[in-house]
Amino acid sequence: MATKLAKNTPPARHDLDLGEDAALLVDLLKLGTFIARPMREGLAEPMGLSPNDLKIILALGGEGELAGHELSDIMGLPPMNVSRAIAALMTRGLVELAPDASNRRRKPVRLTDAGMDLFRQTIPAMAKVGGHLFADFTHKERAVFHAAAQAILARMTGG
Repeated sequence: MATKLAKNTPPARHDLDLGEDAALLVDLLKLGTFIARPMREGLAEPMGLSPNDLKIILALGGEGELAGHELSDIMGLPPMNVSRAIAALMTRGLVELAPDASNRRRKPVRLTDAGMDLFRQTIPAMAKVGGHLFADFTHKERAVFHAAAQAILARMTGG
């Protein structure tokens, strides 16, 4: 299954033998980088969100209440960027504070009803982007990719 990279992408160096694990990691890093564009153009921009706003909406919609440092860890962003995005989403009425009765120092946030409605609106858009990205995959290839992604996520998150 050949893929076309952006025109400005330098050609791969075939003279290096990275080994199987390093080559897989490089591919994963490339996926993480290149997925940003279809997510921005297919989801964030049409919904009037920045990419960071979208990531927070998706994280809170999928995981539930999370504190800023947890969002920072999940998203791989500096805490200041997460704080700014949370503030912007709060101003728009999409996110609100969710007091933690068991730990007053923890300051989780959650989606408001409007935020949850927006999260639900992302699902068809994600299906469209995913359908385009996985168009050449068979059902079996999709299942294998999904299982591999789940295994990597479980290993990285201790879950």
